[in-house]
Amino acid sequence: MDREQHADTAALRSALHKCRRVVVKFGTRVLVGLSGRPDPRRMRTLVADVAAAQRAGCEVLVVSSGAIGAGMAVLGLKKRPHQLPDLQMAAAVGQSRLMSQYDRLFAKQGLRIGQVLLTHDGLRMRDRHLNARHTLLNLLRHGIVPIINENDTVAVEEIKFGDNDLLAALVTLLVDADLLILLTTVNGLQAPDTAGRHRRVSWLPAVTERELALAFGKGSELSTGGMASKLQSAQHVVDAGGTVVIANGRQKGIIQAVLAGQDVGTLIGQPGQSGRMAHRRRWIAFFHRAEGFLTVDEGARIALMKHGRSLLPIGIRAVEGRFNAGAVVNIRGPDGTVFARGLTNYGADDLRRIMGKQTTEVRALLGLSDVYEEAVHRDHMVLLGVHGGHRR
Repeated sequence: MDREQHADTAALRSALHKCRRVVVKFGTRVLVGLSGRPDPRRMRTLVADVAAAQRAGCEVLVVSSGAIGAGMAVLGLKKRPHQLPDLQMAAAVGQSRLMSQYDRLFAKQGLRIGQVLLTHDGLRMRDRHLNARHTLLNLLRHGIVPIINENDTVAVEEIKFGDNDLLAALVTLLVDADLLILLTTVNGLQAPDTAGRHRRVSWLPAVTERELALAFGKGSELSTGGMASKLQSAQHVVDAGGTVVIANGRQKGIIQAVLAGQDVGTLIGQPGQSGRMAHRRRWIAFFHRAEGFLTVDEGARIALMKHGRSLLPIGIRAVEGRFNAGAVVNIRGPDGTVFARGLTNYGADDLRRIMGKQTTEVRALLGLSDVYEEAVHRDHMVLLGVHGGHRR
C-alpha cells in the first residue's frame, strides 16, 4: 500500500470511532477449541471486549455461532452432522449451554443479556420483521446485550439463512447499525502481492468478483461459513450504505481496536458516508429470496439504472420462475447480471403473455380494462448497484 492509499484508509478508519450501534459476529472457530466445545477463555476475552465497547458508549448486538458445536461436544459427535434433524438436535442441546456461559460471563461485567432466535421466514414477513426490529431496539434501550442466533431447532432448508454471516448482515440492516464486525480466525482478506506473497487487504470500497475469487475455502467441520460468505454478506451491508470490518477474533481487544480506527482486518465500505437505503427498500432488497427472474433489454436497464424509471412490460425479454403478483423478483440485464430487485404487479404467467408489449396491447391480452402500466413500479424496486449484482 502506498502512502496516499494508506492516508485514505486511515481517514476512513478514523470515522469508526463515531459508531454508536455495532453488530459483532462471533464465528464458530473463534469460540470453540479443537474439541468442539466453547472455549471459556476465548469467550471471556470476547465478552470483556464487548463490555468495554458498551462502557465507551456503543450499543452492541452479538450474533453468535457455536450452538451446534457445543451440542456436538455433549453428544459425542466428532463431525458436524449433515442431516437436518441431527443438526436441530445438536442445536437444541448446545443452545442452552452456550447461553448459560454468556449469561455468567456478561453478568461478571455488570451486563444483562437477552436471547433472540430468528428465522429467515420471520424476517421476510413484514409484521414479524418489524416485531423483531422493535424487540431488538427495546433491548438496546434498556442496556441489554442481545445474543442472536438462527433458530436452528425449527429451521428447515427453505427458511434457513445459510450461515451466521448472512444473519449478522441482516441484523445490521434490521436495526440500522453503523458497523458490522465479522470475527473469524484470520486477519481479514489476504491477497497476493507482486512477489507472490499473501498480504492483508486493508480496505475495499466494495466487493467485486476479483475479491470473491480470492476467498477460496468453505470453513471447517464445525462451521458453515468461509471468507466468500463473509464478503458476500458484507456487500449486502455496503449496498445499503453501511460498513463492515472482517478481523481476527482471536486477537485480544479486537473490537476496541476496530472502533478506535486501528489498521486491523479488512475494512469494507466507506464509513461516515451519507445516503443510507430506506428501511422498506432494504426489506425488499435483502430480506427476501427472489421467486423468479425478469430479463430486460438494454434500453430498459438504462431506463431503470440511470433515469429512475419503472419497469414496463415492453422492456421484458424473458420471465423465469413460477410466482404470483406481489412476489419479489430479480431483474437482470442482457448479460445476465442482476442489477435490481422489486415487487412485481403481475404473476409469471401473465408476464409471459405481456412481455415485450405496449400498454394498449396488455389490456387486450389480459382482457381487462384497467391494468398496471408497470410490471415493477420504481417505488417498489431497489437498484443493487454495480457491485451488488451477481450472475445466476
